[in-house]
Amino acid sequence: MGRYFGTDGIRGVAGTELTAKLAYDAALATAYVLKKDLGKKPLFIVGRDTRRSGDMICAALSAGLCAGGADVCDLGVLPTPAVAYLTAGSREVDAGVVVSASHNPFEHNGIKIFGGGGYKLSDEREARIEKYIDEPPEDAVCDGAEIGVRKEWKGDPAEEYAAFVASKSEDLDGLKIAVDCANGASYRTAKTIFGALGAECTFINCSPDGVNINDRCGSTHLEGLSRLVKEGGFDAGVAFDGDADRCLMVDENGEYIDGDRMICALAEYLKDTGRLRRGAVVTVMSNLGLHDFLRENGMETRTTAVGDRYVLEEMLKEGFNLGGEQSGHIIMTDYCTTGDGEMTAVQMLSMLKKTGLRASDLLNKIKSFAQVMINVEVSNKLKKQVASLPEVKAVEAEIRDLFGENGRILIRPSGTEPKVRVMVEGADEDKVKLMAKKAADVIPAAAR
Repeated sequence: MGRYFGTDGIRGVAGTELTAKLAYDAALATAYVLKKDLGKKPLFIVGRDTRRSGDMICAALSAGLCAGGADVCDLGVLPTPAVAYLTAGSREVDAGVVVSASHNPFEHNGIKIFGGGGYKLSDEREARIEKYIDEPPEDAVCDGAEIGVRKEWKGDPAEEYAAFVASKSEDLDGLKIAVDCANGASYRTAKTIFGALGAECTFINCSPDGVNINDRCGSTHLEGLSRLVKEGGFDAGVAFDGDADRCLMVDENGEYIDGDRMICALAEYLKDTGRLRRGAVVTVMSNLGLHDFLRENGMETRTTAVGDRYVLEEMLKEGFNLGGEQSGHIIMTDYCTTGDGEMTAVQMLSMLKKTGLRASDLLNKIKSFAQVMINVEVSNKLKKQVASLPEVKAVEAEIRDLFGENGRILIRPSGTEPKVRVMVEGADEDKVKLMAKKAADVIPAAAR
């Protein structure tokens, strides 16, 4: 990706890396590109998660969009998939912007952009926007009647999205569910969705204060949800991240169910009901056990780089209707144009209700290889160079020789954080842990 855009938009620490000026400049460039492409004044909708910096960045975005000749509807706090859904809807919306850093800590924030069909912008469009961030054209800033204005959205966007998600699920009456909203954007929609479906629900982490988003809660911290489900006699628990484009689960015993297991369960269910097209698109991070399960059950697999945008591109290109990531980004193109945590949750729970399966049955769908991932702090400036360093390549070769076909190592820069992710996978858990630590220990010295 380029200087500003990573795998999921523009990210950084709000106020120092992702500044109000950068937000303004990015919005101005985006308005310019879309106005040129569409040949008219574009209408943008803007949503955000619950981070304290959201107001600052949204204000700068609105100013940049209006200065660039676009009109803006500010929808307030709203899940990322809700913005994508409303962007793809029947109204005259040309693009949607979400201010969120997803699963990251509250001090981070980000900007991700959806085109008029509800899909994230192409690499080509992002590259043009990046060019104009640094070198705005002389005619980028409008004046007079060409300046954009803020408009009001008619109706409640959260209610509109919640009604759509609920309409795609069976009645969940009889299920007892715990729901962790991560003190994020789903606090505006989850109660409406699950209330409409009739499940007995307990909601936790639904009181955002601007700094507690993802703080020891949500899909990146399942410990509290796990205890609640196990001690409270729940059938299952679902957890979202800060902008609700991810969902992970815990079973009735409090055991974690990751995205790989959810994809396998959905693939098998959709195949059995005649609705699966081909199989599933996953990323290089997906467990080797997922590939074995799909192959043994007559389903195809395609593998992409990390990032739900790449999963979706492959799905659309090859005609798949299911894809996703181990982290809980799951895309079902029969319903959505992006990863949607709340849609994933209701589809998973609907499947449990209709099949009579327990959530713990999902853990037996695949035989997972041991997999260890270690995040190593490396500056954004250096993280993309790490995999090519001689010391790192030597450790990679050693691990490949040790595991052969029964394991692998993957070293990659994070697309959203100043980190390098080291993942080692294999049949022998002790060796996997040992070699993952060895690879991770090499990186800080090599990257100096």
